[in-house]
Amino acid sequence: MKPLALLALLLLAACGKQGELTPVPPRPAPLQAAETVRPKTPEDMLKLPTQSAPQRVDDPVRNADQRPDDRFNLPPPQ
Repeated sequence: MKPLALLALLLLAACGKQGELTPVPPRPAPLQAAETVRPKTPEDMLKLPTQSAPQRVDDPVRNADQRPDDRFNLPPPQ
């Protein structure tokens, strides 16, 4: 029984088509749907998402500029 089952599995595994599928000559190939997901190109993969490189709102270099003297900035009383 086992050799027969093994032979049946081998025959079943060998019956797959090896080439590309082509439409029957009088019929055209079906159109692809607009919502079909297309694979990403290398250029698409190299683009950084917005969250990985956000625009800075507060630039620390600008905030580190020297401020003018403030005559009301007095040391605390002792």
